[in-house]
Amino acid sequence: MSLNGKKLQLSFNSPIILGFSIACFAVLLLDKVTGGSSTNVLFSVYRAPLLNPLTYLRFFGHVLGHAGWEHFISNIMMILVVGPLLEEKYGSSNILFVIMATALVTGIINFIFFPHVQLLGASGVVFALILLSSFTSFKEGKIPVTFILVAIIYIGQQIYEGLFIQDNVSNLTHIVGGLVGSSLGFVMNKNKMNRY
Repeated sequence: MSLNGKKLQLSFNSPIILGFSIACFAVLLLDKVTGGSSTNVLFSVYRAPLLNPLTYLRFFGHVLGHAGWEHFISNIMMILVVGPLLEEKYGSSNILFVIMATALVTGIINFIFFPHVQLLGASGVVFALILLSSFTSFKEGKIPVTFILVAIIYIGQQIYEGLFIQDNVSNLTHIVGGLVGSSLGFVMNKNKMNRY
């Protein structure tokens, strides 16, 4: 296929975001094949013995697991919309760090404070990326109004839903993910992290 005499090629412009999305899809397929046992063993966080090495793997792996297709699609669509622009701005290694840091922090918080709640899904990563994206126009000494609005809308919604709506959504995970994203956005925009 060509456009104005130029051959069109696929561009893998965002290897971390694409890789993460593909990994989440593969984990969901594995979940369906194993009847959910793979997700319970590897891709969700819950209180488990600290001597079990899988406990530590779950602190990171839970962001790859999803409860079903709808859960997967809602998270991955947002990640695919926001993530590539952020990976282009901040670099692949920084976006990988944001994902890993969000996974670890939300996993540990769930493990400590919600021992009977099984946490899985990339929604913490979604919120980290959303808050991180509002930092793209950050300049020294100035806080973008978009950051304030995004923080009020998204974090406020999660607090409201956490207090008044009883569902199976971990609102605290969303809030913590947003805090991780905004904190790392602040650090990255002050050029304290390498961009490659």
